[in-house]
Amino acid sequence: MSDKKAFYDKLKVQLEDTTSFPADYLYKFIVPSDGDQVKEVEDLFDNTGAVIKTKKSKTGKYTSVSIVLNIKSSDDVISYYKEAEKIKGIISL
Repeated sequence: MSDKKAFYDKLKVQLEDTTSFPADYLYKFIVPSDGDQVKEVEDLFDNTGAVIKTKKSKTGKYTSVSIVLNIKSSDDVISYYKEAEKIKGIISL
């Protein structure tokens, strides 16, 4: 089993143990500030009713992106993470 598959399987179990869906879920990502990655993250959550906040690092090299979104299931949480991982240089927290 791949590390990513194991990670998502474990995350699904943890989410189902600790969260009653639908629920507001907080995603946090760090992306390089020099490209379009912030826009890519914002586009991923476009038209979902998400509340998105961004904050540049002290040096300006990175931007943290916090997204609060009402999610219907643990599978939905994981599907957003899987889409986000396609963005170059993104770090999921």
